[in-house]
Amino acid sequence: MLNIAIIGTGAIAPAHMNAYLNFPERCNIVALCDVFPEKAKKLKEQLHLAVDVVDNHKALLDRTDIDLVSVCTPPYTHAEIAIDFLRAGKHVLVEKPMASSLKECDAMNQAAHKHRKILSVVAQNRFTTPMMKLKKVLDTKLMGPIVHTQVDSYWWRGHSYYDLWWRGTWEKEGGGCTLNHAVHHIDLFQWMNGMPAEITAITSNTSHDNAEVEDISIAIGKYENGSLAQITSSVVHHGEEQQLIFQGENARVSAPWKLKASRSKENGFPEDDKTLEAEIQKVYEQLPKLKYEGHTGQIDNVLTAIEENKPVLIDGEQGRQTLELITAIYQSSSLGKTIQLPLEEDSPFYTRVGILKNVTHFYEKTTAIENFNSNEITTGGKYE
Repeated sequence: MLNIAIIGTGAIAPAHMNAYLNFPERCNIVALCDVFPEKAKKLKEQLHLAVDVVDNHKALLDRTDIDLVSVCTPPYTHAEIAIDFLRAGKHVLVEKPMASSLKECDAMNQAAHKHRKILSVVAQNRFTTPMMKLKKVLDTKLMGPIVHTQVDSYWWRGHSYYDLWWRGTWEKEGGGCTLNHAVHHIDLFQWMNGMPAEITAITSNTSHDNAEVEDISIAIGKYENGSLAQITSSVVHHGEEQQLIFQGENARVSAPWKLKASRSKENGFPEDDKTLEAEIQKVYEQLPKLKYEGHTGQIDNVLTAIEENKPVLIDGEQGRQTLELITAIYQSSSLGKTIQLPLEEDSPFYTRVGILKNVTHFYEKTTAIENFNSNEITTGGKYE
């Protein structure tokens, strides 16, 4: 039986807690921590938990009865909290984004390696049946080389969204929609198609003058082989439609699932390749549905890794790659030039200080409320 502590009891914490509660024979939540302890106590009562409540994560570091910690706090706190628990001999599952800078990511990974503990970064959309099946279809290479990828991470958030005290500032939230919303799809993109060689991007704030950060960004990635990828990140799109489309030389596949294969007529115009479509569709249909999806799927993966001494699907290195791609988008849009990957330590955006010094500030944050009355959120991931 693994004992769990939850650090931060805001909007995303119930997703972790309910996931752990799906495995009562494998784990047990023993502690909640929040700088606003009344929030933790309310959640404790709602879920009928017999747990300790503290207002500082350091109060839990010496607890020998804690095996795994979920870090659900604002992004600027992730590195300190994760490193403290890794050094204390605990495994850590940290919410997206992994940290506020690549330097912090490197420090977190070094701590995990040194203390031989698991560090996993939340990317729950990998643990959805449509995305897992799409990944396996892509791995067959039946589509031929990928020549173009389209990533649409469309969300919608009202003006008041950025009134929450930690949101909408580079210092505390670390970025806007590219970092905190599109992180899901940027992670899926780099997991499925690898890292591009360069990024050219532009960002803007069209609808949220109470935030320093962007509410829309458009980036173009270019691979060594000439393949292009376009990544749109937004919190101004009504309907919140989200998709990844991979165009291969032979066929296109996507999530939500859509398949089309073409071959050339004598004059170069297309005709349907029904044989290839049938082959790809057969692969897709034969792949099984996941037993657990979303946060539950990822937490099952982390628990299994601890129990059986196996690697997790999403470790700190994978988390860092996703943040590296996002950092390149910010660096490109802020400096107005194409950025080569990988980013090295001499990048002006490698550190949090460097990001704060160089990044574009759209507006100044003028409102800061402690909490909203409602904790209801949308988390995307409906790829049917």
